[in-house]
Amino acid sequence: MIARIDKSGINAELDADVVKYIDRKIGRLDRFVPRMARASVRAVVTIRETTNQAGKYECEVILHLPGGNITAKEATMNKFAAVDIVEAKLHNQLLKYKTTHGSGMRRGLLRRVREKLSTSSTPTDAEV
Repeated sequence: MIARIDKSGINAELDADVVKYIDRKIGRLDRFVPRMARASVRAVVTIRETTNQAGKYECEVILHLPGGNITAKEATMNKFAAVDIVEAKLHNQLLKYKTTHGSGMRRGLLRRVREKLSTSSTPTDAEV
């Protein structure tokens, strides 16, 4: 679980159900953060009531990670639906983040180095 989740409502009141839902949905996103970055992840969740035609409630989540921030925003008629959609957007962005900043880049590095060293150190038939 992401330990530090700052929740705020602008022109909208966050009742206990919404706060619990945000903790559950956004808190589970730490599964997709690289292990080295899990301790320093911080989330800022803002739900505001708007009057535009896109939706009545707008949910914005900013994840502060080492190496940058990830942001997602969505407006719908329901607070819970907005949190769901933002969570799905953040999930996709975190998968991209993990491939560039996570252990996926280093996976198999030692094996590749050993293979390269073994092929370069053994003489070929042309050299013999």
